[in-house]
Amino acid sequence: MGFMDKAKDAFGKHEDKAADAVDQHSDRIDDGIQRGTDLADERTGGKHGEHLDRGADQVRDRLDGLDGKDDDFPSVDRP
Repeated sequence: MGFMDKAKDAFGKHEDKAADAVDQHSDRIDDGIQRGTDLADERTGGKHGEHLDRGADQVRDRLDGLDGKDDDFPSVDRP
């Protein structure tokens, strides 16, 4: 069993807790994601802003889908 398999197993055991935490604290999580994105954009001189924004949206999307509902991050555009 490789590292990623162990990580998936460990996360799977706590997925419900993670989904509950995202439900309860999505505003704070969103703020942290945005601050991290802004800091990285500033440190790279704005060269990778588009990529950072896309990555931040993907993180929000994955966290939002933990509970099977897309309702925690309204800023994420849904198709």
